[in-house]
This record gives sequence, structure tokens and C-alpha cells, in this order.
Amino acid sequence: MPTLLLTLSGPLQAWGSRSRFSARTTEPAPTKSGVLGLVAAAKGVRRTEELTDLAGLRFGVRSDQPGRVIREFQTARSLDGRDSMPLSDRYMLADAVFLAALESSDREFLERLRDHLRSPVFPLSLGRRALPPAGPIPTEILEGTIETAFETSVWRAGPVERSRHRESPQIMLETRIDAAPGEIGEERIRDVPVSFDPERREHRWREVAVSRVWLSNPDFAGVDDDESGEDDGPALAFPDGAHDVFAAMAEGA
Repeated sequence: MPTLLLTLSGPLQAWGSRSRFSARTTEPAPTKSGVLGLVAAAKGVRRTEELTDLAGLRFGVRSDQPGRVIREFQTARSLDGRDSMPLSDRYMLADAVFLAALESSDREFLERLRDHLRSPVFPLSLGRRALPPAGPIPTEILEGTIETAFETSVWRAGPVERSRHRESPQIMLETRIDAAPGEIGEERIRDVPVSFDPERREHRWREVAVSRVWLSNPDFAGVDDDESGEDDGPALAFPDGAHDVFAAMAEGA
């Protein structure tokens, strides 16, 4: 059972609902609607076309770097500039990295999706048109289920996030995967796209199994104790190439 993996890095807006105060919220991780919308754009699917082949894919996401929620205050006017549109708040995930997965028994279909993501028909965005990817979206196809892919794929966090965990031999990452048919998941989300048509947007509910995986930390440096056995406290970790001001002060002493 092959699985297509996509590495998504923020800022991004995970599909959310609009409240009565005109605020667009965000989920803590990319949703099925958001990722399939991304794939549909790459594939050249128009908003009025059927989504059956994409919606039938099994979906999962691993939070490699959860990021943080930030708010953006948005104003807008009509195209002719005469009328003001409703004021709104938009929430998004900043400095985030996720590993999204699509599973299917049809490897050729996944290979075509991978090729489209590498050379998309329509411009891609991460939940909003104002949030395009910083560059090409890394993709790969692995043999095995989503669970297997999440347990074996390397940690994709950025250098600053990785530097914060150098003293941990293992990293715990949260996963959200489509529950098996008939199973009740830890979460229930209405994000399975039936139609992206602006005139009749429609989504179905899905059950989501929330779990965790443990990965070996490739940056684990271990803990060196001095001969006295005393613990000097946690060592300061700096990203590769970062300037250590304390070291500079010591050199000038």
C-alpha cells in the first residue's frame, strides 16, 4: 500500500470555519480539505469539477514543528473601491512544518499526483491565496501505510527547532490519521471536500485517530558530565552557524 508524502512548511492556514464575527480560524494541523485543495490545484482540477478520486484517498498528517498561531487583521474593498467589505480576523500557523500523507492502493495514481505537485497546473497555496509555498513542495512515495511512513520518515523540523531538542535522544510527534471505517476517532472534523464550487461548497465529516510516534533524534549530542559528577545544568544550544555572544565575550577577556 504506497503512500505519497508532502512536506508543508508555514506560514499556512489549516482549513477552519468562519464565525459570526467574520473570523477565519485555523486547525492545529493541515486538514484533508486543505491538502486535497492543494493537490487539486496542482492537478489542474477546476472548482466545479468532481473530487471523488481525491476525496477517496486515505489522509494523515504528522506535526514535525507545530509552530504558533498568529492573527492577521484584514480589510478589503470592492473591486471598484466604493464599498468597504466586512472587517475580519484571519488566524494562521507560523513557523510550522508538517508531513502530510495520502495513501492509495493505486501507485500510478499517486505517481501522477507527485508529478503534478512538482509541476503544478495552477498556483499553489497553503490554505489561502496569500500564503504560497516558499518553493517547490518536497514529495516522495514510500511503500507501506501512513502509519509506517510516519514511524520511519526522518524528522523534518527546521534548524532552530532541532537545536532546542539536542539533549533528547528521541522526539515525540503528534499524528492525525483517518480512522478505519466504522471506528470512532479522538476527533471528528468536517473537512472531506465534496465540492469546491463557490456556489455550493460542501464537506463531509470524518473520524480522526490522534496518536503519537517516537523518532530517534539525529541531532542528539548526549550529556557530558565533568569528573566531579556535578550537573552544570542544561547546555545552551545554538543553531548551526549562529553567533554565540558568550563565547565572543570569553575570547575578548
